[in-house]
Amino acid sequence: MPASSIKPPKRMLFGPGPGMVEPRVYEALSQPVVGHLDPYFFEIVDEVRDLLRRALGTQNELTIAVSGTGSSGMETAVSNFVEPGSKVAVFANGFFCDRINEMACREGASVARLEKPWGEVFEAGEAAEFIHREKPQVVAFVHAETSSGALQSPKPICDAAHDAGAIVIADTVTSLGAVPVNVDANGIDIAYSCTQKGLSCTPGLSPITVSPRAEERLRSRRTKPRDWYLDLNLLRDYYDGHKYHHTASASLFYGLCESLRAIADEGLENRFERHVRAHHLFVGKLAELGIEMHVPERHRIPHLNTPRVPEGVDDAKVRKHLLEKHGIEIAGGFGQLAGKVFRIGVMGPMATPENVDMFVSAFREALAA
Repeated sequence: MPASSIKPPKRMLFGPGPGMVEPRVYEALSQPVVGHLDPYFFEIVDEVRDLLRRALGTQNELTIAVSGTGSSGMETAVSNFVEPGSKVAVFANGFFCDRINEMACREGASVARLEKPWGEVFEAGEAAEFIHREKPQVVAFVHAETSSGALQSPKPICDAAHDAGAIVIADTVTSLGAVPVNVDANGIDIAYSCTQKGLSCTPGLSPITVSPRAEERLRSRRTKPRDWYLDLNLLRDYYDGHKYHHTASASLFYGLCESLRAIADEGLENRFERHVRAHHLFVGKLAELGIEMHVPERHRIPHLNTPRVPEGVDDAKVRKHLLEKHGIEIAGGFGQLAGKVFRIGVMGPMATPENVDMFVSAFREALAA
């Protein structure tokens, strides 16, 4: 049998995602495929659902992984809970808030925006005033904004939304698995995520959880969701009733199950604390190089850092040097932050003192070069 011709270069993924994959996940991915209606497949699915509830901090029965990347989770949330003619309030402080905005408009909703520069967050008073003024049916925000590195506090937004009779959609694409999400404690109604960032898995699935309050809203829809593939009623029939809907990838579920097992073995609190320690070490070492962070300390995402590009430095050349000389991938800013920040993920297997030291040494050389 000929050897595989697929030989990707070795990379150390310090970008905003995908992040480095846990080695044991690769072993899980290599296991034999079973059918999408096989009893063993649904055993894995059920374990994934239980482990996702723990990671999300929820008891929600409707907690599944959608076949698709994080954007499919976003579209699942929007298409199932936004109806034509409804009003959606969007907290807009980054690229992915704008993507929610676009999806809501395509569903025929009226969108109200509360805007802030990328890197800032919304305080409780202004969130409440905005929601009570607009009186939306749906409120949407991004918990950890990948484009800016800012971490939004969910509870003030959720409390104000519930006071106004709205349900809340939270983008937890970057946060899940690396910082607490606490869906139930914060009052989040619909949270979606991805697998390739804080969960240290490969891309391809999008976890989503739906509260009983949101399930009731789904049952009372006047129309069916326009998106058949992402219709939560059909997906629930598949995952709960084992009624054929689509051909889910057993391999991707193996990988997600193993990554969630790894997180459970480490312990959620231990994992969160490890990311915080790595973040503080990283920020301290960059400060020694004279580099400042874009986001104020109390609003930073611990595992997705946005240091400012020093004056006179070409960020594209730095990123190219890191990739070509060290096999290290990081990302630059875009939109309002194009050329102004680096986006550097210190997450999953890379969130250790040894890896931070290794990265900063290469980064220092790249800046000098």
